[in-house]
Amino acid sequence: MIEDVHLRVEDLIYPIFVCDGNNIKNEIKSMPGQFQYSVDKLQDILDKIISSKIKSIILFGVPDKKDEHGLVAHNPEGIVQKAIKYIKKNYPSLLVIADLCNCQYTTHGHCGTIVDGDVDNDLTVKNLSKQAVSLVKAGADVIAPSDMMDGRILNIRKSLDEKGFQKTPIFSYSIKYASAFYGPFRDAANNSPSSGDRKTYQMNYKNSEEALREVELDINEGADAVIIKPALSYLDIVSRVKRKFNIPIIAYNVSGEFSMVAAASDNNWVERVNIIFEILISMKRAGANAIISYHAIEIAEKLNKDV
Repeated sequence: MIEDVHLRVEDLIYPIFVCDGNNIKNEIKSMPGQFQYSVDKLQDILDKIISSKIKSIILFGVPDKKDEHGLVAHNPEGIVQKAIKYIKKNYPSLLVIADLCNCQYTTHGHCGTIVDGDVDNDLTVKNLSKQAVSLVKAGADVIAPSDMMDGRILNIRKSLDEKGFQKTPIFSYSIKYASAFYGPFRDAANNSPSSGDRKTYQMNYKNSEEALREVELDINEGADAVIIKPALSYLDIVSRVKRKFNIPIIAYNVSGEFSMVAAASDNNWVERVNIIFEILISMKRAGANAIISYHAIEIAEKLNKDV
């Protein structure tokens, strides 16, 4: 009766990895129970999502072909564009969020165009804006830029508005730390950097004031919601953003957090569903309005049974 924090199925966003090819459903070794799907196999996971009453998904592309600048990302026939068209035709009730970044599409695995050994911010932003327009033309309901380039929200907003997509929301990864928790995701998305790291554009995990500045900048540039990534070790950041800004917050329960729970539960060291539920509640308690989680389907099934 007196509980003041609640987790609903509607709060959950399920991530999906879409790959080129046909009849592909590849299990991700570092993320047991998670898969890369070709478009023709998406029905397997989408039917589960619908039956679990989850209403929102976020898409990540795993293309066969890449290039130095990630230009393949704004190909109208690109892998994510194809997936969006399929989903909007066959599962129109789902809210489709398109992750926007170049790291899966560049040969070097960095989030943008490399010039003189470093990512060129402004050239990358131009490509990201083209990618955003391409994804929305394909039918994406929401764009979620995860690249951490400066000024990209303003440029993406302008590009979308100029093409007549003024009503398309932008959910910005305003706070994305350079984190060791992303290891399994890089396995899933085939996007590990071939050299160097991403610390020149992702945030130093020792910083917290910087996080607030990044959120403020993105809000001023037109972000409609902010994503904080990772979540579990950054609940203090979620809480600080909640107290300071009146904007929806999405916590990303990232791959490393998922895989730690999966490994511990597979060894019977923890009770899986209960510990997942406790982790997700902690994110809501810190102030998250919604959560991106690879656990979303199994937790949705628990919530549906408890009703």
